[in-house]
Order: sequence, then structure tokens, then C-alpha cells
Amino acid sequence: MVDLDVQIPTTFDPFAEAGEFGGTGTKEYVHIRIQQRNGKKSLTTVQGLRHDLSYEKILKSLKKDFCCNGNVVKDKELGKIIQLQGDQRKNVSQFLVNAGIVKKDQIKIHGF
Repeated sequence: MVDLDVQIPTTFDPFAEAGEFGGTGTKEYVHIRIQQRNGKKSLTTVQGLRHDLSYEKILKSLKKDFCCNGNVVKDKELGKIIQLQGDQRKNVSQFLVNAGIVKKDQIKIHGF
């Protein structure tokens, strides 16, 4: 047999440094989704808000402005999620932008 000098390639990540300098791939989004319940009933969920915000105060303002009920759910994987009754997707996105909590390009609206 012949000995060949075989070079095994090592893993190289060209984008490894981008995360250290806050590259464009590290953008955090706020996801606003709608879930269909039974019949005409629906549920709006908001996830991805910063952890340093007071979810209870945001929820109180949302409930008062949109005349709906809601609560904050704690999930192990996703963190805190705000749930609101009804289809409040556009209202919530406008509220978050007007209150200065997130920018308009950081919001993703899902559903229907």
C-alpha cells in the first residue's frame, strides 16, 4: 500500500465573527400570531419582546386600549408570551411601534 498525505478538512465558519460584532444575522424579531379557537373565537399571541420589559404593564395597557382580556404565559423554551382575546394583530403592532418598544421592521405578523 501507498501512504498518501491526506489532509482532513477542518470546520471553518466564515460568519463566526459576525455574531461577535452584532452583524445583520443577529436581529431579534417580535412575532405576532393568531390562533383559531372554536368557531369565530381567536387568540392573538405576542412573543419575542425583550426580557427587561414589564410584561404586566404592557398587557394592562393593551387590555385597556383594545377592550379585550389577556394574560401572560410563561413557557420554558419561548419565555414569556402575551395572549389577547380576538384578532388584535394590527392593533398590537401599531401599539408597540407607537410606544417605542420595538421598531416597525422588527415585527413579524403571522396568520391567515
